[in-house]
Amino acid sequence: MIGRSEGDETKSGGQHESGPILLYVDTIGHSDPGRMVRATPEEENTLSARPILSRRLLLTTTLIAATGFANASSVQAQADAAAGYPKQPIKFVIGFAPGGGNDLMGRVIGQKLSEKLGQPVVIENKPGAASIIAAEQVARAAPDGYTLLVAPIGALVGNPAVNAKLPYDPQKSFVPVSLMADFPLYLIVNADLPVKTVAELVAWSKANPDKSNYGSTSPLFQITAEMFKLRTGATGEHIPFKSSGEIVSGVLTGQTPWAFVDPPPMMGQLKSGKLRVLAGSGSKRSADLPDVPTMAEAGVQGVVVDAFTGIVAPAGTPMAIVKKLEAEINAALKLPDVVERFKQLSVNPAGNTSEAFAALLAREIPIWKEVAQKANIKAN
Repeated sequence: MIGRSEGDETKSGGQHESGPILLYVDTIGHSDPGRMVRATPEEENTLSARPILSRRLLLTTTLIAATGFANASSVQAQADAAAGYPKQPIKFVIGFAPGGGNDLMGRVIGQKLSEKLGQPVVIENKPGAASIIAAEQVARAAPDGYTLLVAPIGALVGNPAVNAKLPYDPQKSFVPVSLMADFPLYLIVNADLPVKTVAELVAWSKANPDKSNYGSTSPLFQITAEMFKLRTGATGEHIPFKSSGEIVSGVLTGQTPWAFVDPPPMMGQLKSGKLRVLAGSGSKRSADLPDVPTMAEAGVQGVVVDAFTGIVAPAGTPMAIVKKLEAEINAALKLPDVVERFKQLSVNPAGNTSEAFAALLAREIPIWKEVAQKANIKAN
């Protein structure tokens, strides 16, 4: 590209101002691209005999070249960051107390990442406020791949549905890494409660409104329970807990006779006979609990919840690091011992890409907001 860097403007007499002519060396096929050099006398004569390219064109070309260099440098910097990653321990922040589903799944995947990446994965439980505390901490963390959120559907989709304001934006504050698992919720009761079907639970709750309470740890459980009440006329006061493990304990002690819960913390008690599962919220029966009907099969329409848990990083985390984590998480989810462990927890290994995870959130967030609005469910 050839152009003039000064002397472009004409005087009132129509002559160009005098001054040295600079040649812009094109970025393609030159040993020293993007360089400004002074024109030789012969080149000045040649330029004087032809129309002068505008300064705007010259500056535009220069900016395009500079942008190309900057982008190339950014790509290289990200590649370098991923090549040396990780150089220190990685932190998994979990918004619930130990023993819940997210905690159990996070520990399984964290251990596999530690083995593969050669650095410890430290579990930090930050229970409270339906995972808002944990999510805010990660949203404010340095975007370097060393602080990650074990992110359930409640934190990413449920909280925006019932909270007018949040200290984080589920789509702008984070970059999705990968899903870990998907699973239904299960309607459970204490085995000593005199009910064996969903219809019997509804009848019992109507007859015992002063005893019919349910527990939840996040909007996911609360919205599901409230939708169940709307569809059936069941009664039940909401009691908040810090983990789904505590929800199970509440059902076992009778503090909350019934609840919707994710599978991992209930499986041991179910096998011991202390809990009874009445129905699942999924669109189809689980292969791990084939005898448990869906809510629709149990006679309740419109209560379909396919939940999920994944990993997200602070917005601005280099995509090369995100992709490295994505690949390692997906590889871990295919390991036979991880598949078996997730089967024991009655969840489905469900890795995906960062882009697919982002698309899932874009679909689910408005759906859950609409459900919460129609049911008039708001954060306590």
